[in-house]
Amino acid sequence: MLEKCLSTMKFVAIDVETANANIASICQIGIAICEDGAITDEWVSYVDPEDYFDGVNVSIHGIDEFVVQGAPSFVELVDTIRSYLEGAVVVCHTHFDQVAMHQAAKRYRVNPPQSVWLDSARVARRTWSECAWKGYGLYNVCKIIGYDFNHHDALEDAKASAQILITAMKESELDLDGWLKRVRQPIDPKTVSSGSHIRREGNPEGTLYGEILVFTGALELPRSEAADLASALGCQVASGVTKKTTMLVVGDQDIEKLAGHEKSSKHRKAEELICKGIPIKILRESDFKELARLSD
Repeated sequence: MLEKCLSTMKFVAIDVETANANIASICQIGIAICEDGAITDEWVSYVDPEDYFDGVNVSIHGIDEFVVQGAPSFVELVDTIRSYLEGAVVVCHTHFDQVAMHQAAKRYRVNPPQSVWLDSARVARRTWSECAWKGYGLYNVCKIIGYDFNHHDALEDAKASAQILITAMKESELDLDGWLKRVRQPIDPKTVSSGSHIRREGNPEGTLYGEILVFTGALELPRSEAADLASALGCQVASGVTKKTTMLVVGDQDIEKLAGHEKSSKHRKAEELICKGIPIKILRESDFKELARLSD
């Protein structure tokens, strides 16, 4: 059974790095092609985001305007990207990379590759009990499976996502089709959660369960509606930024003002914590809504 699972497995893993809180500002893309339980090909490129670089993002991945000087833009790479992703099962760790691809394609008015997406974080949560409800970030899951990699390099992260799925398939004896079905089922198949009493604490079956999210700035959605959307995804919605915060959603207009130089106190606090090593993800409201749309 195990040999059949791996011999019939072919998928593509992808990861992106971004220049700022606009998730479309892709500055590096890494792709790993996997077949028969091994990585058989890989591709990586820096990308000119045609946008500003936020110091916080640079501090995470080390990519700035000098690194991408002379690199192609996303639209110049879209045919190459499509050659790898079109019609394929595409694996990424959480939905952020999928959203980034959709938002970048939307920005340049091109069609994104038509693919079937599989979230390796959802796979991990259903494979290893120690990360079912927390600690299912890419780095932590790779520690669980004993895989070493250079985090925040797009190709390295893509290969790590691929390794998580490969390892999960070996342990579960589920093939690719089996995992595409399994991630849509409850983490513990023996339980079914109505979610009616945990609206603000976060739906435990949500794709972002364990995230502690804070909203800031002028949102298009009413705050109560935004909070309901976040909790349905699994997020605990908090009022202020602390060391426990994992995600900050900022109004689009606030992100765009003066290339991000005028920021709310919550935004500045989040950046201060990021610089101290606290892993907080900052994204625009429109990207958050796209993340919700694709997290079904």
